[in-house]
Amino acid sequence: MLDVEKAKHHTVEVDGVKLFYREAGRRDAPGVLLLHGQPCSSYYFRYVISPLAQVAQVVAPDLPGFGFTEAPDDYPYTFEAIARTIDALTRQVGLERFFLYSHDFGAPVAYYLALARPERVLGLIIQNGNAHQEGLGPDWEPNKAYWADPTPGNRAKLPEWLNFEGVRRTYVGDIPDRLKPQFAPEGWHLDWERMSRPGLVEIQFRIFADYGRYVARFPEISAYHRDHQPPALLLWGRHDPYFEIDEVLAYARELDRLDMHIYDAAHLLLETHHQECVALMRAFILNAQSS
Repeated sequence: MLDVEKAKHHTVEVDGVKLFYREAGRRDAPGVLLLHGQPCSSYYFRYVISPLAQVAQVVAPDLPGFGFTEAPDDYPYTFEAIARTIDALTRQVGLERFFLYSHDFGAPVAYYLALARPERVLGLIIQNGNAHQEGLGPDWEPNKAYWADPTPGNRAKLPEWLNFEGVRRTYVGDIPDRLKPQFAPEGWHLDWERMSRPGLVEIQFRIFADYGRYVARFPEISAYHRDHQPPALLLWGRHDPYFEIDEVLAYARELDRLDMHIYDAAHLLLETHHQECVALMRAFILNAQSS
C-alpha cells in the first residue's frame, strides 16, 4: 500500500505576520519551498504536496497579502520584505536547505532568497516564473512606464486586472478554447473571494508596483545562474497570457543542468498538469540529491 503523507495546516506568527502555511513530510528529508504567484495561494499546490512529501519536507506558505495569511496595513509589501518573512518561516520550521519552486510572483521571492544565501538552495523548480527581459512582451510596456514614473496618469494607463475578470483571465484568458473546459471555476472564484476583502486590492497593487525593482535585478539573477549553476527543472505552460515563451530559452542559455518540459497548458499549469509535474519534481529531487 502506498504511504500517503497528509498535509498539515498551520498559522504561526513570524516576522510580525500571522502566516498560514501547509506542511508535509519528514524534517530530516530535503526541503521543498513552494512559492505561489498572483492571484493564488498555497491552495494552488493542493495536488502536489502529499506526493512530494514522500521524498521531501514540503512547506507551502500563503505569501503576505494572499490567501489566509494576515495582511496588516503597516507591512511593507515589497518582494524583499516578503522574502524576509518567508526566510523567517523556513528557519522556524527547520527548513535549512531546500529546492525553490518559483511561479509568477513567487519568482521574485525565490530569487531574493537565492541571491541572499545561495548555499541554501538545492535546486530550482521554475514554473511560469519570469526572470529575464525576454519574458516581458509588448503588453508590459505600460507597466514599465509606471515603474519608471509612478504618476496617477501612468497608473490610469495600466490595464484593469485586479478584479474578478482579471483573476479569471489568469486561469483561462488567452488560451485555446479546447483547454478551457479543463479548468474548474472554483479556482478563480476562491482567489477573488480572498482578494476582494477590504483593502486587499490595493495591497495587491502595492506588490505589483514593487515588481519593477525585481525586473531591475534581472542581471544579478543571470549572474547567479551562471556563477552557481543550481540544478534546475523548468515546467512551462506555453499559453501564458503574461510571459513570453522566449523566457524558456533565456533560462537555457544560463543554466547548464536544466531539464525543460513545455506543456500545451496555461499559466496555472498545476491546475491541469499536476500529475505530470509532480512525477517530474519527485524524480528531479531524488536525482539532484544523488548526484
